[in-house]
Amino acid sequence: MSGCRDVAVLGAGMHPWGKWGRSFVSYGRVAARAALADAGLDWTDVQSVVGANTVRSGYPGHVAGATFAQALGWQGARVTSVYAACASGAQAIGAARAQILAGLADVVLVVGADAAPKGFFAPAGGDRPDDPDWLRFRLLGATNPAYFALYARRRMALYGDTPEDFARVKVKNAAAGALNPLARYRKAVTAGEVAASAVVADPLRLLDICATSDGGAAVVLSSMDFARARGVADPVRIRAVSTVTPVYPRTVLDLPDIATDSVTGAAPVPGSFRASIARAAYEEAGTGPEDLSLAEVYDLSTALELQWYEDIGLCGEGEGAALLRKGVTSPGGRVPVNTSGGLASFGEAVPAQAIAQVCELAWQLRGTAGERQVPGARVGITANQGLFGHGSAVVAVR
Repeated sequence: MSGCRDVAVLGAGMHPWGKWGRSFVSYGRVAARAALADAGLDWTDVQSVVGANTVRSGYPGHVAGATFAQALGWQGARVTSVYAACASGAQAIGAARAQILAGLADVVLVVGADAAPKGFFAPAGGDRPDDPDWLRFRLLGATNPAYFALYARRRMALYGDTPEDFARVKVKNAAAGALNPLARYRKAVTAGEVAASAVVADPLRLLDICATSDGGAAVVLSSMDFARARGVADPVRIRAVSTVTPVYPRTVLDLPDIATDSVTGAAPVPGSFRASIARAAYEEAGTGPEDLSLAEVYDLSTALELQWYEDIGLCGEGEGAALLRKGVTSPGGRVPVNTSGGLASFGEAVPAQAIAQVCELAWQLRGTAGERQVPGARVGITANQGLFGHGSAVVAVR
């Protein structure tokens, strides 16, 4: 199963994250051209474009595949557009991989980019009482930082995590981001600086929470036969893409839903939704957490990164903070996490994020990550989830 479903990552490229004040299209075009140059291919070699959508950029955001194809110059490639909130990039990669494995295309360009608003994310304009994301803002006042803080409080209550544990995540990721020329924030911070930053949603402070950013990311995927024909005998390969959904009933509140499912008529399922995302990827790839060289996970907040340690199987439930304290997830540790610097260093550019994670895996597995390099990296996983039950994980190998 694992070998026959591989596709090659021939190219990876990004537009630096920041607040640039331009259209998301310009960021995606830069990232796409960088990925094509990295692959040693021309735009006319691309047979299909899969665009990860952004809902905040007007009508073009809803036809991202065609938008990027037009920006690069119409050349007849088929197009696909995907929206799955923070999982959009992984679903775009999944769609591209499926096209290659189905024999519909040998070379597919995957692009995601965003021009994010200032401040925290809010639902797109208009009244939509059937939209759970709109409802959680209107009925609960639950902004994203409030949501992150609820999870942090839950970890403190259940597992004894402390604000000092959360600060350690920021310190680790900021140190990695300082080494990444594509990151928005390239400055190491201390635990004292985290503690001194403003409280946003108790117990989380400003430096515990990721910013919103502009940015873009792209990868060029191909069939293994095409890669070998181009003289790339041992490319980085995508071995699994997990885009699973939750299983009924859900017993832990997971915004934007504002209620859990009833367990009156059905027994709770073992494990959480987040854990099922990684589990499905491992099963498809024929690998497991014990094989990992590194991981890229969504540190929307420092507390959520600790949760991901458990969900991708690096440790047992409630053991994430202890794993961090032991240095297991730090540079030089057994499984470094967020060697890119994570969202702590980049901020959120939603349609690009999951693609950017795969870019980092590609560079690490090639051995070209510079000062961030994990020695001998062979297997990596990305993990995040999108609103409305969108799972997202990618396993890449070398």
